[in-house]
Amino acid sequence: MVYSIHTDIPESILKLEVIQLLKNVVEKEGKEAYVIGGYVRDILLDRKVEDIDVVTTGSGIELANSVAREIGNTRVKVFKNFGTAMLRFKKWELEFVGARKESYIHNSRKPVVESGSLEDDQLRRDFTINALAFSLKADDFGKLIDPFKGLEDLEKKIIRTPTDPKITFSDDPLRMMRAIRFATQLNFNIEKKSLQAIKEMSHRLEIVSMERITVELNKIVASEKPSKGFKLLFNTGLLNVFFPELVALQGVDEVDGVKHKDNFYHTLEVLDNVAQMSDNLWLRWAAILHDIAKPATKRFNPEIGWTFHGHEDRGARMVPVIFKRLKLPLDGKMKYVKKMVALHLRPIALTKEEATDSAIRRLLFDAGDDVDDLMILCKCDITSKNERKVKKYLKNYEQVKQKLIDVEEKDRIRNWQPPISGELIMETFNIKPSKEVGIIKNNIKEAILDGEIQNDYSEAFEYMIRKGKELGLSPVNP
Repeated sequence: MVYSIHTDIPESILKLEVIQLLKNVVEKEGKEAYVIGGYVRDILLDRKVEDIDVVTTGSGIELANSVAREIGNTRVKVFKNFGTAMLRFKKWELEFVGARKESYIHNSRKPVVESGSLEDDQLRRDFTINALAFSLKADDFGKLIDPFKGLEDLEKKIIRTPTDPKITFSDDPLRMMRAIRFATQLNFNIEKKSLQAIKEMSHRLEIVSMERITVELNKIVASEKPSKGFKLLFNTGLLNVFFPELVALQGVDEVDGVKHKDNFYHTLEVLDNVAQMSDNLWLRWAAILHDIAKPATKRFNPEIGWTFHGHEDRGARMVPVIFKRLKLPLDGKMKYVKKMVALHLRPIALTKEEATDSAIRRLLFDAGDDVDDLMILCKCDITSKNERKVKKYLKNYEQVKQKLIDVEEKDRIRNWQPPISGELIMETFNIKPSKEVGIIKNNIKEAILDGEIQNDYSEAFEYMIRKGKELGLSPVNP
């Protein structure tokens, strides 16, 4: 995305009701206060933003309470430990903090905080583009305050620290992740000295909690072109600190002149492809993890070359382990990603041969409501430098996609529940829960999926009677 850069605060912003509210309270209270950070950066970039950070000399909590009184009937959320307060005004989320200066102990991200001036507060900011501020005071209202040439860095599309990057990243190593996140989201470049400092200090990320790392990581995954961020994470060494399984995909082995593709860069290509087609964060995670078990399953066969047999099953088993370590949700989102990884080869396998109705039914049954997402992942996984091969697979892919639609309309298999329940089987043959019940249920399911009988109650019931008799069971009311 290309952003236009404003060189001062647009008049339309200064006239906003929320900015006028803040100005009026600051003037009435005789305070010194400024809008600072991400809001200023984003309005200069013409990006949509609804979070406003206000810094004031003195107490941010007091200023928040004054604004709340001006609005009336508004709750202020106070975080005493951090000296901050938050409130909502219409669509805006306003956060208030007292200007401060910080110092850090080597093995902690928790700073020693003291009251300070606006200059002190700007100096503690992570990047020059996040140190921009504009005044809310009446005498210089709207004046842009830019001590570190942040506006120039916006115009040059550069991520740079206000002070020595080694000090900035040592003080708070999460800032290394944030540098890469902003570079990815804004499509900026990290300034040379700052990038070198990240490479030299990547090990410092180990003191940061996994939860905080993953917040930044997910913002990279959710960006327009996430591969940019992952390449930066890889090249700086940060990725190896928290995601060694992904790093292990990188590299190409060669035996007897036969190579396999670099699965790390293939994965990033698939991720970018998915990002072009879907905003679904968890489908993007499925793209990241779809080949994660290839290093563990890689073998060389002199007759057919490199193989990765079973990498989809092993990869699916790795998903919960990786999600747990990265502090990603272990609920339905993890199960969704696990299913996508387990099934990701199925549609591709169908593109290589004539897809039977039975194979299509089984795919619909196993994928359920997620079959459309699976097909997106499948299409995005078709990557090759051989254009003829890609064209052939894409043509077959479209045929499989159409067949999925046709079979679903005819057989209604997606999210299908067998027409015969276990309770009905037990009632029909007057038996208790037993292996015979499971056998009959499974036989009915397989018969429907194979097209031997229709997905229909009466046909399934007759089939149940027949299979029960084969097991030596007699219906109570034949």
